[in-house]
Order: sequence, then structure tokens, then C-alpha cells
Amino acid sequence: MPDNITVNRFSVPLSLRLSGSALKIIAVLSMVIDHCAYFLMEHGTPLYGVMRCFGRIAFPVFAFLIAEGFAHTRNRAHYFITILGFAIISEIPWYLLNGYDGTHNVMFTLAIGVVTLTVFDRLCEHRPLCVIVISLLLALAYWTGVDYDWRGVLMIVLFYMLRRQTIEPWSDRKDMCFPSQAVRQIIFTFPLMMHYGMAGAILASLVIFLYDGTRGKIKGAAAKYSFYAFYPMHLFAIAIL
Repeated sequence: MPDNITVNRFSVPLSLRLSGSALKIIAVLSMVIDHCAYFLMEHGTPLYGVMRCFGRIAFPVFAFLIAEGFAHTRNRAHYFITILGFAIISEIPWYLLNGYDGTHNVMFTLAIGVVTLTVFDRLCEHRPLCVIVISLLLALAYWTGVDYDWRGVLMIVLFYMLRRQTIEPWSDRKDMCFPSQAVRQIIFTFPLMMHYGMAGAILASLVIFLYDGTRGKIKGAAAKYSFYAFYPMHLFAIAIL
């Protein structure tokens, strides 16, 4: 390419970019609105529909954050144990709200997602075996009735697989930037998001696209565990109400 020709790359303005902390806050607010509508409001009303649409932002963003967290954590075993521990605690309020209906809370979905990402990292160079084991884990998510079932786990895997740092050996990762990475992630995960509502899928895609790759201001062990603990705590609060 001649030296006098410049290539203009699309870039999200700084004022619109969202850190990982901002994504967490958006996902938590969306989750609370969704659960308040589902458990506390009369179904079928216009307000209920609007709140559920906004609530559909939560899981895709949580799935995205799990993929990012797994990529950056220094102790993946501890990462899994932490999520699994809060999943077990969350079963109590989940049962209070849903009864014994054969389903399990979304923290179990995230825990299975972490196991699946570990399998991908270990076996990605052995594609047939990798596909088989991941398929078995997707079947486990479906069989155990975890929230968002196999689609939720697959969403986590696709977000992780299409990250800039981990896309090899599946695809060439040269000359990529965060916006183009986000477009690829959204294209492949959108059909899964769409299963739970078109409006929520579009809003979640917009949030993920604006992610700038930084952690943000929510840092430290206390903030991290508070973030995990909020899930069972808000379910307990809704159950009491």
C-alpha cells in the first residue's frame, strides 16, 4: 500500500465507551428490573413487557463478562469455585421463588460455562475431541435445567473464542481492534440472544459493542464478592416481598 494512503478505522468515541465496571452495573440493573417484573408484577401489561425487554440485556452481558473474567483471572480454579459457591447459596432463594420445578439458577450456568472455557483452552488444538466434550457440557446444561440452558453456555464459549487474545488457532487475529472484535462476537452470538427477545438482544449487543476493554473502577476482592453476592441477596429480597 502506498505511503500516502491512510486507512480510516472506525472508533467508538471516548464519551460513549463502557468499562467492565459499567457493564456490570448495567447488567445488574437489568437483572433486577427483569426479576421484579417477572415475580412481582401482573404479566401481560405494557409496563411488564417493557421491563422484560430491558431485562433481557442482563444475561448476554453477564456471559460476556464471564468470558472476559476467565481470560484475565490468574486463578481459574478459584474463579470456578467462587461462582459455584454462590450458585449453591442462590438455590435457596431460587427455590423460594420457583418451587421445585426442575430448574436451577443462572450461577450454575455460569459455572458450567467456566468449565467449558477450561476445556476449550486445554483441547482447542484437538478440535474433534474439543467439540465432543463441549457438546457433552452443553447437554449437561440442558439436562440439569440450569437457567438459559445450553444456549447460555454456548454464548459464553463464543464470546471467549472470538476474543482478540484467544481467537487463535481458530482464526487469524492480526489487525483487529475492539470494535471489530465486538462485531464478530455479536454476529455469532446474536441468534442465541434473539431466542430470549429481539429488543433485549439489540440492546445487549449495543452495550457489548461499546465495551472498551478496561476493568473500570470496580476493583478489589470486596467489590468482586459483593458483585457475586448481589444475585442471591436480591432474590431473597424479592422472595420476602
